[in-house]
Amino acid sequence: MQIPDDLRYSSDHEWARASGDVVRIGITDYAQDALGDVVFVDLPKVGASVAAGGTIGEVESTKSVSEIYSPVAGTVTSVNESLSSTPESVNADPYGEGWICEVTTTGSADFDALLDATGYRSLTNS
Repeated sequence: MQIPDDLRYSSDHEWARASGDVVRIGITDYAQDALGDVVFVDLPKVGASVAAGGTIGEVESTKSVSEIYSPVAGTVTSVNESLSSTPESVNADPYGEGWICEVTTTGSADFDALLDATGYRSLTNS
C-alpha cells in the first residue's frame, strides 16, 4: 500500500496536498483498495462551500458506495472532470490522475491538523 510522505491524511482515508491556499484532495490507496473497482465518482460542484469533515461527494464501486469527506474547509475551485469518463483512475492512480477536487482554503489550521504519513500508517496498521 502506498502512503506518500509528502501528503497529509484524514482518518476518513482522504489525502490532501497543499500548494499555497489550494488543497488537492483524493482518496487514499488504502481506501480505493477497500472499495474495489470504482465505477462512478460523484464530484462536488465548483463554487460550493465545504466544511472540514463535510461530505463533498461519493465513490461508487462494485462493492459499495462511500462518501468522500473534505479534510479542509473552503471553496471548491476545481474538480477532476476526467473521472466522469474514467472513474477507474481512482484505482489505478489514487495520488495522481485519480484526484477528486481542489479546495481553496482561508487558512492552514485544518491542513495542519491532518495526519502525516507516519500517523496514517499507524491508523491503517491498527
